[in-house]
Amino acid sequence: MFRFNKGDVVQEFGYDDDVDFDFRDRVEALIGEELEDEEFRGVADAVIAWWRSDDGDVDDLTDYLVDCAAALDSGAGDIWLSVPAAGSQFHVSASDVDEAAKTAGQSVTTSAGLKNGWTAFHIISRGR
Repeated sequence: MFRFNKGDVVQEFGYDDDVDFDFRDRVEALIGEELEDEEFRGVADAVIAWWRSDDGDVDDLTDYLVDCAAALDSGAGDIWLSVPAAGSQFHVSASDVDEAAKTAGQSVTTSAGLKNGWTAFHIISRGR
């Protein structure tokens, strides 16, 4: 399901002490490298982003997704946006994620439950 390959450059946005560390570890094991942080200025193959309802509203999430896409080569790459699952503190609804992605010119293709109360949404640019 997760499309990470050995040698991929994966940049992470929204890291905090509440993220799913098992997921991060699995991604790092797949790519064979540590995740790049928000200060990375190169081109990423994929982005992992963490968003919580207290980070802002749907318009802020749209801007965030645009920023995530800017880290990718011509916007062509995978964004895995993780939000707190339903019933969790700072939950973000799937409809808000979908609305923000559409406004940002992107599409949500699938979602997957992560450990520790997170849901990851696979988001791609609409042209892909």
